[in-house]
Amino acid sequence: MPVLNIAAYRFVPLDRLPELGDEIRTRCKSLGLKGTVLIAAEGINLFLAGAEPEIESCLDALRADQRFGAMEVKRSWSATQPFKRLLVRIKREIVSMRRPEIDPLKAPAPRLAPQELKLWLDEGRDIVLLDTRNQFEVELGSFENTLALDLKSFSEFPRATQALADALKDRPVVTFCTGGIRCEKAAPWLISQGFRDVYQLDGGILNYFEHCGGAHFRGACFVFDQRVALDPELRASGNAQHGATAPRPA
Repeated sequence: MPVLNIAAYRFVPLDRLPELGDEIRTRCKSLGLKGTVLIAAEGINLFLAGAEPEIESCLDALRADQRFGAMEVKRSWSATQPFKRLLVRIKREIVSMRRPEIDPLKAPAPRLAPQELKLWLDEGRDIVLLDTRNQFEVELGSFENTLALDLKSFSEFPRATQALADALKDRPVVTFCTGGIRCEKAAPWLISQGFRDVYQLDGGILNYFEHCGGAHFRGACFVFDQRVALDPELRASGNAQHGATAPRPA
């Protein structure tokens, strides 16, 4: 059977993290799922793979908890299991920015639907596409005419933005990443630094692929498992030159 891969996150206040982690670990093990689940006081970030019925059973159980009821999930398929094991970890942040003053729940940036971004690009609007991912991800694939910051890790993002020209602060800026989670913090950070018209691509590159295919995108999107990267059809692209051992953005 093909393997269903899911990626999901949700910023929501969580407590009793060890108990929650044990509960998720036990459920995933019983269902034969593999992947990574990160939990922190600010929310959950997960990447899981397994047979479709077992994945859906896990999602049903998670969504029975009202804190995760509205969690959006991105799905893709692979011929084999892309993870070697199951890891459930308690972290300080589910995506590490090291700027506790940035709270996506209190001051979120506006979301831009993939279809709207494609329309803007089709029209040739004067926008800044800001890639918030690590440089090795950018080199594997990104949107045309993207501005990148040569990041080695996402925690460098606040410092790197200091080099952006002040003239950009009056232009529309659309931030994007793999699945949206990094932009949940990157976009509000830009707003806090005086950028006046900032958006985050809703659901990231993977959501754009799902709704718009590869229009205005060149290359493939790096994913943090043994598939290495996905093409605009959400299939493993075969790009193995970067390997699958790079650290997770969280």
